[in-house]
Amino acid sequence: MTAARIYSVTQHNLIVRGFDDYVHTKLGEVANQRGVSINSIIKDAVDKWLKEQQSQVPRKHYLIIYSDDESMTGLLKSMDRLAMEGELFRCFCGPPKRAYTELLSKLDWYNGTVEPYYYSINEEGSGGRQSQVQIQSPKNIMKYFSKVIENITHNSHGKQVCCMDFLINDIANASIKQALTLEQAYNKSRFPGLVYCTYKTETLLHSEIKDMIELFEMHDQIFIIKDDEVYKLHITKENVHKLFLN
Repeated sequence: MTAARIYSVTQHNLIVRGFDDYVHTKLGEVANQRGVSINSIIKDAVDKWLKEQQSQVPRKHYLIIYSDDESMTGLLKSMDRLAMEGELFRCFCGPPKRAYTELLSKLDWYNGTVEPYYYSINEEGSGGRQSQVQIQSPKNIMKYFSKVIENITHNSHGKQVCCMDFLINDIANASIKQALTLEQAYNKSRFPGLVYCTYKTETLLHSEIKDMIELFEMHDQIFIIKDDEVYKLHITKENVHKLFLN
C-alpha cells in the first residue's frame, strides 16, 4: 500500500510521498547498516540534489564590443524583451547621462552603480577619444567594484541576472590592467545568469595585443555589434604554419 511518510528534517517537516512499505523497509535497513537515521539519509539526498541543481544554473560571462551608442541602444531594446521573457533580474552599472544607461533606467532596469560615480569623463579628449580626468588607485577601484557587486547581489534576491556592465569600459579607458584585474576577480565568483562586459572599440584599440587576448580569454564568448547586427568572434591559438594553408 502506498503511503505518505513524514520525516523531520532540520527545522521543517518533509513529506515524502509515494514510499511504499517495501521501500521504507529497505531504507530502514540501510540506515541501520550505516548507523544513521532515515532523516539523515533523506537530508543528504536532498542536499546532493540541491547542489546538482545549483551547478546547472548558468553563470555566463560574455564580452560585447561596440563602437557607437546607437548600436548599443538598439541591442539593449532587443535584450530587454528577451530578459523579460526569461524572467531574469535586469540590472546594469555604468556612467550617468549616457544614452544606454538612460535607456535602461527608462526600461526599469536596476541601476547598481554606486554614487558618486567613480569616473569623471570629458566629453571629448584629444583625437576625439573620451579622456579620464580621474585616476583611481587599484585598491579604491576594487573597493568600488565590490560595492557595485553587493548592490546587485542584494537586490536580485537570488534570481538569475541579465547584467550589462558599462563601468568596466571606463576602468579600461584609464587602465586596461585594472580592468583585467577586476575581470579575473569576477570570474572567481560569478552571478547566476548572464553578465555582459561592454567595451568600446576605441578603448581596446589603445591596448596592447597581449592584454586584448587576455581579455578575450577571460570571457565565455565574444560578440561584436555592428549597427543592428551581432557577430560572434572565435579566438583560437594557432601555429605559424597555418598562415601558409589555404
